Amino acid sequence: MVVTRFNPSIQLREARRGFELLSAMLDEVSGSGAGKGQGDFVPAINTREGEYAYHVEVDLPGMTKEDINIQVEDNTLVISGERKVKEEIKEDDYYRIESRFGSFSRSFSLPEDADTENIHAESADGVLEVIVPKLESAKVDKVKKIAIK
Repeated sequence: MVVTRFNPSIQLREARRGFELLSAMLDEVSGSGAGKGQGDFVPAINTREGEYAYHVEVDLPGMTKEDINIQVEDNTLVISGERKVKEEIKEDDYYRIESRFGSFSRSFSLPEDADTENIHAESADGVLEVIVPKLESAKVDKVKKIAIK
């Protein structure tokens, strides 16, 4: 039996190399090969169901309502937009840029009780909230009494 000295830095280096390879493959598959900071902007999204509506909250710091598109197509809510690079950014002046830029598109299948005719959106403090009301008939039908014959 050969005894070898355990060196955690070798295992960590190999794990990091594997992670970088996996990350590069995922970037290639997702089409975000525009370089770090560009082309890989994916906003954080929270969804919740209230008593009368569904809510979709999207973190979009630095974006205006003109940069965002919201539409319903085939009972699917689509939120898309583009976070543009600020013109005054000069990479030579920065030690590190963690802000992400680029186009994004997120889709959500709406439930049958979604009132697609009355969807509305509000934006404040870099957070977009899309409110999808529930149909009135769906609220009434939640509890149905069954008659005994």
